[in-house]
Amino acid sequence: MSTLVIVESPTKARTIRNFLPSSYRVEASMGHVRDLPPSAEEIPEEYKTEKWAQLGVNVESNFEPIYVIPKDKQKIVKELKAALKQADELVLATDEDREGESISWHLLQILQPKVPIKRMVFHEITQEAIREALRNCRTVDEQLVHAQETRRILDRLYGYTLSPLLWKKIARGLSAGRVQSVAVRLLVSRERERRAFRSGGYWDLKALLEHTQSQFESKLVSLGGIKVATGSDFDETTGKIAQGRNVVLLDEAQAEALKQRIFGKPWTVTNLEEKAVTRKPLPPFTTSTLQQESNRKLRLSARQTMQIAQSLYERGYITYMRTDSVHLSEQAITATRECVEQKYGKNYLSPKPRQYTTKSKGAQEAHEAIRPAGNHFRTPQETDLSGAELSLYDLIWKRTVASQMADSRQTNITVELKVEDAGFRSTGKRIDFPGFLRAYVEGSDDPEAALEDKEVLLPPLKVGDHPNCKQLEVVGHETQPPARFTEASLVKTLESEGIGRPSTYASVIGTIIDRGYVQLKNNALIPTFTAFAVTNLLEKYFPDLVDIRFTARMEDTLDDIAAGEAPWLPYLQKFYLGETGLEHQVKDQESKIDTKIARTIELEQLGDENDPIQYRVCIGKFGPYIEAGKGEEMITASIPQDLTPADLTPDVIRELVGQKAEGPEQLGTDPQTGTVIYVLIGPYGPYIQLGLESEDNKKPKRVSLPKGVDKESVTMDMALGLLALPRLLGTHPETGAKIKAALGPFGPYVVHDQGKEGKDYRSIKAPDDVLTISLERALELLAQPKTSGRGGRGKKEIPPLRELGTHPEDGEPVNIYDGRYGPYVKHGKVNASLPKDSAVEAFTLAQGLELLAAKAGSSSSSRSKSKTTKTASKSTAKTTKTTTKKSSTTRKKTTS
Repeated sequence: MSTLVIVESPTKARTIRNFLPSSYRVEASMGHVRDLPPSAEEIPEEYKTEKWAQLGVNVESNFEPIYVIPKDKQKIVKELKAALKQADELVLATDEDREGESISWHLLQILQPKVPIKRMVFHEITQEAIREALRNCRTVDEQLVHAQETRRILDRLYGYTLSPLLWKKIARGLSAGRVQSVAVRLLVSRERERRAFRSGGYWDLKALLEHTQSQFESKLVSLGGIKVATGSDFDETTGKIAQGRNVVLLDEAQAEALKQRIFGKPWTVTNLEEKAVTRKPLPPFTTSTLQQESNRKLRLSARQTMQIAQSLYERGYITYMRTDSVHLSEQAITATRECVEQKYGKNYLSPKPRQYTTKSKGAQEAHEAIRPAGNHFRTPQETDLSGAELSLYDLIWKRTVASQMADSRQTNITVELKVEDAGFRSTGKRIDFPGFLRAYVEGSDDPEAALEDKEVLLPPLKVGDHPNCKQLEVVGHETQPPARFTEASLVKTLESEGIGRPSTYASVIGTIIDRGYVQLKNNALIPTFTAFAVTNLLEKYFPDLVDIRFTARMEDTLDDIAAGEAPWLPYLQKFYLGETGLEHQVKDQESKIDTKIARTIELEQLGDENDPIQYRVCIGKFGPYIEAGKGEEMITASIPQDLTPADLTPDVIRELVGQKAEGPEQLGTDPQTGTVIYVLIGPYGPYIQLGLESEDNKKPKRVSLPKGVDKESVTMDMALGLLALPRLLGTHPETGAKIKAALGPFGPYVVHDQGKEGKDYRSIKAPDDVLTISLERALELLAQPKTSGRGGRGKKEIPPLRELGTHPEDGEPVNIYDGRYGPYVKHGKVNASLPKDSAVEAFTLAQGLELLAAKAGSSSSSRSKSKTTKTASKSTAKTTKTTTKKSSTTRKKTTS
């Protein structure tokens, strides 16, 4: 008897294959094998005339979806059908969550198997787990499928109904999403708070004291029995002390006078308090907490974290990485406690096994927390992992082990001191027993070092002691605006508010960055002008759709559908077709939305109070720009692409507008031509220009400033050097060909130009400078092995960044290389760029094969577009007609 097992990815297939008998054939579906049409050309011909066709959902007939098999999946489906013909049994082994259940259901609809069917589920890929799963197979869970389908249809209706409105009213290419639009609104709301924030200043004193030859710090907390103001006493909107606060606000002069008055006077300990504190370890990771902690500790994006975790799971290192549960199985608890005892000793083991309970409503199905796989946990050193994979596994291992360790016990010490009428306070912390902190300290990579940092030791003081003041200094402070969201804090907020699923946060954050709603700078998510415009429109005309509570209630309903506690069809009907449904809202509001107003952004502090000029920020065809003027006299000036609302200060506005009104800033005159050299700011940042545009000089020479060089630091010598690029450095001693230094879109470089034989490039990295690099140094760079480029004539063989494995069709290698436009995956002559923000260390063979298949499919379709489109249309229409009918039948059976 032969059995066909279908999983999602080749990596997972390879791992599972090792644990199954030879009569089992394991194949990969490469993710979803069908979906709603991604574009208008994918819609089957028979539906294209329907007014709802663009949605991909028949909103006039029970919200029936149009499912199509994408072109890049048609070959895979054909291969799976062929494999099924040789099998006596079909086992669907996709992931145990809504999406995995949906993939299995779609496979059944397409393959129409005539053999017995089993649904195998597991949360870790180990020999024991796979064998246990085979003994306990079930059928496809229709309720989970309904929940996933409802979610997919709801998201499609939301995005495909609102997005075209944004194209008309603001700009092409924008998108709206059930979770993404709320996430963008959170970022914009925080940025508004920051722009409205008014800073306040205050001063205090810090003392360095000594007692029994031990030094410790103490800070001023009161004066004359009244509390000294701190940052928490200020009103963020005025920058002044909040109304009703009885505090002493010191300026610099008053603080300095106090210092002079009390320095050299006797200090006395007036009170000492010790408080014992017990801390319990945190539960093991869920999807959300793993994304948060890897962002804080490892600086990985949510998308990168999930890609690496997916790879670790599919290779059998960790349990399933999409989970809201903090539960550990008995097997896992036993393995964890064995680990603790072996590595740290019995006294570090919690007296009883710890079991954690999930607090979030509708926790993700029946999974465990994320932990190392198996009944014996491999230490990070026992694995063959490296790079980001090793770092993430180490994080998961430590957090899991710490969850079964003893409590940490510490003593917090507070010492009150007085010198004349000034009250000071010193705080200390003594770790009496580190417990779980030996293994895991949140936010730290090195627990032992973190333990040392956590202890703040004070000398043995008692009431009445008189420590000596060795140093007394005046310290100034400024209140700070609310912190911007990082990926970690945004994920935490989304989860705490019940918005979306943690398993979707990575793609949501990736989307809002890719769509230009957010810029990621120094790990902070900074909303752009586009984000402000879209949020303003949605808040004004569709407030429910971006309301946090409304979105959270939607998530609750989807959970109820998954649990079989709510019908899916009435909910969709009310959401889309009801009296206040989305379709009616968009029709009613569209005519009320003035395009000019929608493209104008209201921002605080655009100008000074005494400036008579009115400033507005608008979104145009080519990006954001400033409108400035009095009455009918208006000037427009482009805003550079990397400038966000946070950077748009009155000074920046005046500079941009002034350049447009008065002309660009003159740097000097070119001594050879007598032409004026200007420094300008354009959409892509500051640049140098030789002369102005005119009939005689239609394309004046322009050179962007090198990365890291700002407009103010440009000198005349630098400008002349930049305008002289490319520099001829000399000739190559072996070929006689020219060697030049130049500045390109991706930075400075040297090039060995051999004409028809090709060009050989090398990047110039600091401390080398494109303006001063010598021929000798250029030859040294050119002699080094090439680390970028996609091949070509006269180029050396480039070692791959990473070898993914071999292609299942021809056994040829599939590798990742570093290219001019970033990393790409290569198989034979087919190259495909990795998605933005993808981690090379975590990229899997399955992901690479999917990219290559899509690239190969798009290339072949462009060569014979008309023929392929016609054939695919007929095939897809036929498949769709059948599967949609089947879909309807299945639903009727389930809901009756």
